[in-house]
Amino acid sequence: MGAGGVHPEEGPPVKVKLASFWIDRTEVTNAAFARFVAATGYKTLAERLLDPARYPNLEAKDRRPASLVFLGQSDSADRSNPLSWWQIVPGADWRHPQGPRSSIQGMEQWPVVHIAYEDALAYARWLGRDLPTEAQWEYAARGGLSAKRYSWGDQPQRPGKPMANSWQGVFPMIDTGEDGYKARTAPVGCFAANGYGLEDMAGNVWEWTKDWYKPGLSPNPAAGGPSPDTAYDPADPAVPKHVVKGGSYLCSDDYCFRYRPAARSPGPVDGGASHTGFRTVLVDPSPKPQALRTLP
Repeated sequence: MGAGGVHPEEGPPVKVKLASFWIDRTEVTNAAFARFVAATGYKTLAERLLDPARYPNLEAKDRRPASLVFLGQSDSADRSNPLSWWQIVPGADWRHPQGPRSSIQGMEQWPVVHIAYEDALAYARWLGRDLPTEAQWEYAARGGLSAKRYSWGDQPQRPGKPMANSWQGVFPMIDTGEDGYKARTAPVGCFAANGYGLEDMAGNVWEWTKDWYKPGLSPNPAAGGPSPDTAYDPADPAVPKHVVKGGSYLCSDDYCFRYRPAARSPGPVDGGASHTGFRTVLVDPSPKPQALRTLP
């Protein structure tokens, strides 16, 4: 797992041995997550008031349920400041991905977003499953290919033949939408599957893993990576974060270039965003299922 020569936190590569496991064919969808909520009454982190004990310096109005939303294209965006294209929007959650006036009606097969780590883990455990480790996720994303740059090989995407929902153009100002989905998520399964029959392992939405984030790969990633005490993001050292994988529809070749199997990024545990989702794994299932899929 891992790579060298793109982003320093992705390497150096290490060899990892994994036990067999099953993984969802697609990202968890709105329809699947809705079944979980209907069965359990679960409220996501984005739907809850912030705990005043955890955020003592915030005023009551700033503790309202909210989540992080991509603002869209802007000709004047400052590429050195992500706050110029992101905003914390009260009322944004998995049912209202762009804010309280938006909805997921007709988007049952889109990936669920605004999912925090604890939300993803709660869903996985409801099904008797788990979230993948970083090593499991990357092994699955490679689809049987070894040391290739993308989940489909070494060749970059070509005009007229998109392989993933990513950003085409100059981020965050211009997305040409050549992949058919301009500056937004796509329904699951719109692009060619990898060698293991898995879809959207590149782009669309970032996906949670169990590993705690730190630069460079863990010497024992199969065990779930470093503990929260050793998790470390140099850009935000006070907040432990989990590794998220796969990139999203916002990943462009000229900016983050992280829709590759080896790419990794830190995900804060205290929230989600309009480009963050997940999939689940099942290890050593008994009896052995014919296939492991997200709920329809």
